[in-house]
Amino acid sequence: MRLLLKHRLAVALIAIVTLLGLVAPTPATAVPDEPDKQAVAIGDGGAVASVDPLATDAGLAVLRSGGNAIDAAVATAAVLGVTDPFSAGIGGGGFMVIYLADEDRVVTIDGREEAPDDPNFDEDVFLEDGVPIPFFPERITSGLAVGVPGTFATWVRALEDYGTISLAQALQPGRVVAQSGFIVDETFAGQTAGNQERFSAFTSTSELFLPGGEVPAVGSRFRNPDLARTYHLLQREGFDGFYTGELAAEIADTVQNPPTVAAPPFTVRPGLMTTPDLESYDVLRPEPTMNEYRGYEVYGMGPPSSGGITVGESLNILENFDLSSASDVDRWHLLLEATATAFADRNAYIGDDRPQYNYVPTAGLLSQDFADVRAGTIDPTIAAPKPVSPGNPCPFDGNPSLCVPDDDAVDGPAGNSTTHLVTADQWGNVVSYTLTIESTGGSGIVVPGRGFLLNNELTDFNSTGDGPNLPQPGKRPRSSMSPTIVLDGGEPFLAVGTPGGSTIITTVVELLVNRIDAGLSLPEAIAAPRATQRNTTTVGAEADFRATLGAGLEARGHVFSDRAEIGAATGLEILPDGNILAAAEPTRRGGGDAGAN
Repeated sequence: MRLLLKHRLAVALIAIVTLLGLVAPTPATAVPDEPDKQAVAIGDGGAVASVDPLATDAGLAVLRSGGNAIDAAVATAAVLGVTDPFSAGIGGGGFMVIYLADEDRVVTIDGREEAPDDPNFDEDVFLEDGVPIPFFPERITSGLAVGVPGTFATWVRALEDYGTISLAQALQPGRVVAQSGFIVDETFAGQTAGNQERFSAFTSTSELFLPGGEVPAVGSRFRNPDLARTYHLLQREGFDGFYTGELAAEIADTVQNPPTVAAPPFTVRPGLMTTPDLESYDVLRPEPTMNEYRGYEVYGMGPPSSGGITVGESLNILENFDLSSASDVDRWHLLLEATATAFADRNAYIGDDRPQYNYVPTAGLLSQDFADVRAGTIDPTIAAPKPVSPGNPCPFDGNPSLCVPDDDAVDGPAGNSTTHLVTADQWGNVVSYTLTIESTGGSGIVVPGRGFLLNNELTDFNSTGDGPNLPQPGKRPRSSMSPTIVLDGGEPFLAVGTPGGSTIITTVVELLVNRIDAGLSLPEAIAAPRATQRNTTTVGAEADFRATLGAGLEARGHVFSDRAEIGAATGLEILPDGNILAAAEPTRRGGGDAGAN
């Protein structure tokens, strides 16, 4: 342990020196090989948890050099854009929830990808001859799927409004790792192999991720000098360097003219994004959602994320039941029924809530009175047939002229990628940040010479049916990302989140119930077996969950299907003594990494 800590300190010190600009970001100043991952860390000078130790250490170095939690979150995310490129990066988007200690309030940043402002991007955009374009591989691997990226805008605005270091400093650790490289692990190699057919369809992608036509070997060093140069450009030019000028033109051209090989293995469709779409993009600042659960204040993201509302409604439903004294089977039965019920309402009512698109009855959906009505539809002993129908939040919303009861609406396909990080600093600031490029590997399209993949986030729109999440020009698709911060008596207590498509919502609910109701520690809550019920005919469940709880829940009428793993959570907790506990997955997705100063 002592050697591990010394090694991590060495990494952090090098990162600090690099951040301060005392050395040039060349292979001669490369970070050493990655330290071993550790799932739990405790300290009083700030903490970080992510899926990658180099990213975690970059955030810790920022904290150790005097930066705050927002600075650390951006630096961590920038490294994840290098080491976790199939889940996140500047070609994607995300949502950031921030607790500002000096102002004693929670703020959010919506960096969700946006559809091109083209009249042809309408509800039929993913149909051909009235039939949906095949989801895999064609719809997800196309220019049509690429939304205007929001990740870089999130970083810029977060630092401008709440940070203490410059954008150039925050990007420097990522630039160093991109230039110097990192050691390929089984997760990276496996994700590359799983995308080999898609990646091989594009010259730029195969050159970067399939050198010589082969998947990078586990234990080899992977370098991305193109991304290092892109980060250098953005260090110099900032926001405009991405959203205007040469890089913006290259992104738009890549979307409109995907760089396919001579004979791609499937049809690759061009997209509609233009340089004006990029030039007009900026983040939004929605009010956070908030609901009370067992006396705690739970803050999350509002629309176009469905995370804060659906997590909140699920918890409000569960407020009607005593879960702390319930058996494991009883508690899980109620939890699965609560999330199924909340998902019925999510699918019917939640989408982009800007006036030109939808009215989302957020207040009604988060009303405890509405949740009490919905809880009354749950049988505490027998599972209801799925799918269940949505309720009517309109009488509880306060805007009866705008809120219209909706028929049952279906959910669209959801990606299973994404990544989540949490940071906290010595002054009490906390960040919970989920970012993504949608599917593992995004659209599969690397911008030539720039070193990053473009997202396929527009596949989050429903391609058929009705409801608030159909494609429209300039619209942001509904998301399930659920970065969450929990306050206790107005002070930060927990920050949690996870990747996993629409299973993000159920996982966050489970984390909070495990920690608050079941009495598990945060590391135990993260490591515990998982299941997911999203108003579907079957409950997706990990093998360990089925082995321990499957029989009891099947006796209640639940029907299971197998999921290899659900999510890859990170979290932190402010302990009673003021120390910060950071926690990550011990095994899922290769395990995460937690660190503390």
